[in-house]
Amino acid sequence: MAEVARLFPAIEAVEEEQAADALRESMRIAEAMLFAATAPLEEAEIARRMPEGIDLGAVLDGLRGFYAGRGVNLVRVGRKWLFRTAPDLGWLLSRDLTEPKKLSRAALETLAIIAYHQPVTRAEIEEIRGVAISKGTLDVLLETGWVRLRGRRKAPGRPITYGTNEAFLLHFGLESIGDLPGLEELKQAGMFEGRLPQGFAVPTPNDDVALTEDEDPLDDEAIESFGPGGAEVEAETAAGPSAEAEGEASEPVAELEEGEGETGKGEA
Repeated sequence: MAEVARLFPAIEAVEEEQAADALRESMRIAEAMLFAATAPLEEAEIARRMPEGIDLGAVLDGLRGFYAGRGVNLVRVGRKWLFRTAPDLGWLLSRDLTEPKKLSRAALETLAIIAYHQPVTRAEIEEIRGVAISKGTLDVLLETGWVRLRGRRKAPGRPITYGTNEAFLLHFGLESIGDLPGLEELKQAGMFEGRLPQGFAVPTPNDDVALTEDEDPLDDEAIESFGPGGAEVEAETAAGPSAEAEGEASEPVAELEEGEGETGKGEA
């Protein structure tokens, strides 16, 4: 009996060693997949290549920890994973390029409103900003690839609703839309000055791809009409105050510096 009892620790040690070997092999598989990928990989795609019974979360967390202090880091964007140059080494790989024109303040404010208030319509954006959007603002944001058409609001006129996508998260280095700064963080960054109205709050952003109860899916005609220049069509038919003369219709696709996605406007 004593001999049988002594066997249990030995069996447990073997099982633990086998589990550790399986985890190491799974990390190697995931590492190879991520290095070979030309775009961020979905968790589901990585999971399909894992041995049966492996905890994918443990595999990716272990791999992320392994690369935490190295020249490249494993980062998560939404439910996708990719390798990215360590932030403190980015300057080594920078090239002298002509700096693209940055988005106007109006476009930045519009982007911040969409990020925090999505799904949001053009009229709702104008109500928050207190001024109409010029014809090219939404065009420019759609061209950047950071803003997408979500659906149609179940309201008179069935206006288009807008939201952000994974390209927005990728550009600003966010794991999820919930990583956008809240009210206290915006205060500390100096985005708000003076006393704020009682009850003022920054909304909790949500970029869930599923339509909300007050949204209908887009039809093919709507998608075609809101392709390049589509936002201008909506701008011309939308009721509201005169649009700002911001000259954004001809503005090239701009590139924001990280951290500019949030505006100092109190309404966002």
